[in-house]
Amino acid sequence: MLNHIWFWMIMLSLFVAAGTDIYNEITAPPPMETAGEELSLNKRTKLGQLSDAALEAAQTGVNISLGLIGIMALWLGIMKIAEEAGFIKILARLVAPITRRLFPEIPEDHPSIGAMLMNIAANMLGLSNAATPLGLKAMEELQKLNPDKETASNSMITFLVINTSAITLIPASAIAIRASLGSVNPQQIIVPSIIAATMATIVGLTTVKLIQKFEKRKNRTEGEA
Repeated sequence: MLNHIWFWMIMLSLFVAAGTDIYNEITAPPPMETAGEELSLNKRTKLGQLSDAALEAAQTGVNISLGLIGIMALWLGIMKIAEEAGFIKILARLVAPITRRLFPEIPEDHPSIGAMLMNIAANMLGLSNAATPLGLKAMEELQKLNPDKETASNSMITFLVINTSAITLIPASAIAIRASLGSVNPQQIIVPSIIAATMATIVGLTTVKLIQKFEKRKNRTEGEA
């Protein structure tokens, strides 16, 4: 679905740029050129400006990616060490009272708990790219417990809300991007990020739990009827 959306957005931009250029060629007077200077097509046409913008964006993407390699490698290594050292199992036991309330359908020793904790920890450190494969693993494990394979379970929905809102203590990715782009004080977004993500998580969890409670009550009422 996303591929179709991106394709038609690109095609629409090309059609609009081409239409604008054709209209300008028909209606606008010829551009004024200074002595010894000739305006290139890339500067005076929308299609040329569009191609320049695409190339600049691609170059910016490469620069940002290279700037993220070091910090991503560091935290991915730390996560792997923590997993191999058994820290994740210890953490799972510590937060068991919380996970039992948030995910009452999941057994305490189920593999999905560890994957979700790793995902949440990565998000809290701002490592969204590192959190993605852990989130996919958690969803894969949760799907094994899902009685209806065609519909997301309550645990899957709750985890998706937590993953999407993502309480972030150290927005490492955002800080790295700001630093790579020359920000003077890249870490100044830490406090606003914590406040915004915390509020989003609270609102999201409250909403999803209320909806699930109403749905459970509705199903119970229909079952009794």
